[in-house]
Amino acid sequence: MAGALILLASCKKTFTERGTLDGATLTNFYNNAEEVRSGTSTLYGLPWAGYENRAMDGIGDVMAGTEISGGSDDPPFSNFTMTSTSVRIADAWKSLYKINGWAGALIKAFEDKKAAGGGASYLDPALGECHFIKGTAFFYIGRAWGAAPIIEDPGAIALSGNLNIPRYYEKDVIRYALEELKKAEATLPETDPQPGRLTKYSAKAMMAKLYLYRKDYDSAKMKAGEVIAYANSTGKIALMADYASMFNTSATNNHIEALFSTQHPNTGNPWGSGNQLQPDRGPGNLQTSEANMWELYRPSLWILSQYESGDIRRKGSVMEHGWSKAEWKPKNANTVYNSFMANGYKYDTLQPTADGGQKNDVRANIAKYVVGPGASFGGEPVIGMNTGKNTSHLRYADVLLIYAEAVLAGGASTSDVAALAAFNKVRVRAGLPSKSSITANDIFHERIVEFAFEGDAWFDIKRQGYTNAKAIIATQNRGWIGNPVNAANNFTQANLYLPIPIGEVIQDPELAKPPVAYY
Repeated sequence: MAGALILLASCKKTFTERGTLDGATLTNFYNNAEEVRSGTSTLYGLPWAGYENRAMDGIGDVMAGTEISGGSDDPPFSNFTMTSTSVRIADAWKSLYKINGWAGALIKAFEDKKAAGGGASYLDPALGECHFIKGTAFFYIGRAWGAAPIIEDPGAIALSGNLNIPRYYEKDVIRYALEELKKAEATLPETDPQPGRLTKYSAKAMMAKLYLYRKDYDSAKMKAGEVIAYANSTGKIALMADYASMFNTSATNNHIEALFSTQHPNTGNPWGSGNQLQPDRGPGNLQTSEANMWELYRPSLWILSQYESGDIRRKGSVMEHGWSKAEWKPKNANTVYNSFMANGYKYDTLQPTADGGQKNDVRANIAKYVVGPGASFGGEPVIGMNTGKNTSHLRYADVLLIYAEAVLAGGASTSDVAALAAFNKVRVRAGLPSKSSITANDIFHERIVEFAFEGDAWFDIKRQGYTNAKAIIATQNRGWIGNPVNAANNFTQANLYLPIPIGEVIQDPELAKPPVAYY
């Protein structure tokens, strides 16, 4: 496939990594839709691995207080002592700039191919995919680090030899991301015959999320409204009826609610890589000879306290005493364990742990992205750390809540009919009663429980501003049973943004200097 033709040239700066395209590629490849789409398929998988594998948990959820973690790499995110030497921060930085490099290389190749007479009918939609991926990567960079380098053409920078790239103001990074998403919106198709491919409404939805981040409520409302109108008129986008099924099986990959997911099929694997979230989240009593489980990340006591009575998202997100899955029948060398699990997997905090019980420090495990013990044990194929479950980065539920918040626009409350309709669709799907009026706290609460363990919670807290964020953190128990922990005293305004990895600063001293204007 075309991805094999894209060779990563490791430049001195990791954020200038680029794909090197030889003459044979442009002359003899990208001559039809199949070849072009095989090239863009690489953007949906492998380059995201460094971000998805632990960095997303550490930054998006441990930092938010929705997860707790052991080891040495993640606890600093819980108590706000992370530094520029953090492995997680370095992995996220490298991954997001690598994504930019791959997308930038393909953009250059496709534009050159068009100039040489290549067909716009298949090159323009592919360019839209690249611009979406690039825009999303820079949106993630801007909201995480604030001021950061903007790399328009990684290849040109590498060839120039001028690798001292400054930081640009956060507002410029976010503006650059928006411009890329606008290009995606302009060229992506309304629908695509291949499930999982980006569409025009993926771009509109991500734009709505970006507009909300920068508090451009009118634009966020407009873009989210366009997605909602399309969903209502066509039925091609909707909430999944079964919340849990979006996360506990790859059978629902590219479901009707998914607007952008990274692709992780176990077999054939045209996209790039397996999903490695399961081993870090799955309970130890579910480990088998096929499936690794070491529960590095667990739900925090705070997030467990946030679920309302009757909220079905709790069972879809968290395993607790009484949680079960009849079709999963794990086995090991312990006959008592095998007897205990004979009629299906049980999460039980009373049974001795050696005999199938599960009793960690919060008496709970994360259920999202845990797809089971493997094909030989009643589940789906699992290869050690790897599952075939896609990772959701943008769902229709997000669009609905974005619309409601954009209508509220920082006000005290709203009873706007359209805002309530959007908000209550998410509530009703969760098995909860509708509301007749909503506040900013209502929307924040809904977002926290809806997207728990999906890498977004920290950015929802951060969007509240430093004072409100600190107040939220002050309410959180970030410890475990018998050892409550409050991290509010450690939280400073500087913690709203991540430090740039020290390795990057050493290689590029410009990154240690104040940011400058890009525009």
